[in-house]
Amino acid sequence: MACQVDFYVLQDDTQSADLLACRLALMAWEQGKRIMVLAASDTECKRLDELMWEHPHGRFLPHALAHDHTTSVMIGTVAELDSHASDVLINLTPTAVPEAGRFQRLLELVPANDNQRKASREKFRDYRACGMEPVTHPINRN
Repeated sequence: MACQVDFYVLQDDTQSADLLACRLALMAWEQGKRIMVLAASDTECKRLDELMWEHPHGRFLPHALAHDHTTSVMIGTVAELDSHASDVLINLTPTAVPEAGRFQRLLELVPANDNQRKASREKFRDYRACGMEPVTHPINRN
């Protein structure tokens, strides 16, 4: 099975990649998928953990830090990537995911900030070079 790579492109600086990650994780969890949200650092992981307690509003998303527990939605760094089986990977880091083909879906969140978009363009090229065909989805403000 080939990995489906989707780039969700935020259109302005008022949109939050972290909040979108919470919403996408909930959608995948509701479909019975195992999810890993990949953050750049332990500090980022802890911040996402706190955010997922309140978002999406009115919903509970069972989640845990990857080094603490195992549940359907894990939050971790690249160091924890191999220790948890996942169907869906949500990448919030500035680099491409190693061996991305092992996931059913890879969700890349692209901030509106031009400097951060540069890293996303590199990731797009990296995935293409590995034979994947990423699809982009503009995320307009609600």
